[in-house]
Amino acid sequence: MAVADEAEPESVLVPYENPLSQEEKDGGWITLFDGHSLFGWTSNAAAVNWHVTDGAITASEGPRGLLLTSVPFADFEFTCEFQLEAGGNSGVFLRTIPQPAKVDQDCYELNIVDAHPDGYLTGSLVGRARTAEPITGSGDWKTCRVVAEGRRFQVFLGGEQVLDFTDDTDGFRPAGHIGLQRNEGAVSFRNLRLRPLGMHDLFNGTDLTGWRIVPGSKSEFAVEDGTIHVTNGAGFLETEPTFGNFIFQAASQTHAAELNSGYFFRAMPGTAEAPSNGYEAQIHNGFDGDRHHPNNAGTGAIFRRVEARYVVPNDNEWFTTTLIANGPRIAVWVDGYQVVDWEDTRKSDENPRKGQRLAAGHISLQGHDPTTDISFKSLRAVELPAK
Repeated sequence: MAVADEAEPESVLVPYENPLSQEEKDGGWITLFDGHSLFGWTSNAAAVNWHVTDGAITASEGPRGLLLTSVPFADFEFTCEFQLEAGGNSGVFLRTIPQPAKVDQDCYELNIVDAHPDGYLTGSLVGRARTAEPITGSGDWKTCRVVAEGRRFQVFLGGEQVLDFTDDTDGFRPAGHIGLQRNEGAVSFRNLRLRPLGMHDLFNGTDLTGWRIVPGSKSEFAVEDGTIHVTNGAGFLETEPTFGNFIFQAASQTHAAELNSGYFFRAMPGTAEAPSNGYEAQIHNGFDGDRHHPNNAGTGAIFRRVEARYVVPNDNEWFTTTLIANGPRIAVWVDGYQVVDWEDTRKSDENPRKGQRLAAGHISLQGHDPTTDISFKSLRAVELPAK
């Protein structure tokens, strides 16, 4: 799959822009487009001229092709705005494989079009379900919202529900990427947002059921006011269940400047001798004068692998981390803003400190050192179903 401006050159600093409200950040919403670059997206047709102009992802030339999120999603609420040239043809592909061939098996194609030979007009799922009334796709900017939960898909255009479809066929797809299509004419997309659904709580708010303290830990893990409060260190608190390909979200708050912690994942069972053999999504809010230059990899970084491209949160304030691991691809959002899109290309190894680990492992909370003073809440996760 060809890459379309997957990451900006180091010399190019993308301006930070986060349109999410505090309520949306707390509710687990993420932005799929930073307003300035194609970070987090890949193209399956290199000849399509995907680019960013006037705060929108745009394409007007090239063959039929998709611009795809680098990681998949399962159940979600998705919103975007689109604008299509008159007579054009486009769409939003939901739960798609990177190179879909059959629209009734490989994806759910939410059509954006003015005319279609089989009546699958704007708001329809091509080859699967038509809207009750014909809807034109071109013209002024239009708002789209999709709620995909299991086999049910609800589509809203301009706030009005236009489709309610349940897929009872053998072509049902439980997960996949989101793709923006360029077929004919110019098309633009902006304000792309998503909220994962179907997440399962990992913390009940009252005790540490479902968690275990790794032997040898010096950290103290206390349940206080519906949070897990971690002090002192070093130490680790790990989940009893394991996760392989998954979506994870959690809120955290550091209680002093530039404290160090993290979420370890796909981790081997912790022992006194080897407490933290996993990948680490870093928590460290320090930066060197400019939030594009973190002091210690930056919150959301995959520590010792890739730095966060921007330090989003502040110490002494709650912020939400969203982590998606799918095969060797790992993506991280902080307060809904994507800071990491990374592929582990190392040789396979049981220990992620030494190489690529795709096998399921534990998620653990880190107490870093004697200065540790951090709280966690709203911890939830869901396994990504097989495609």
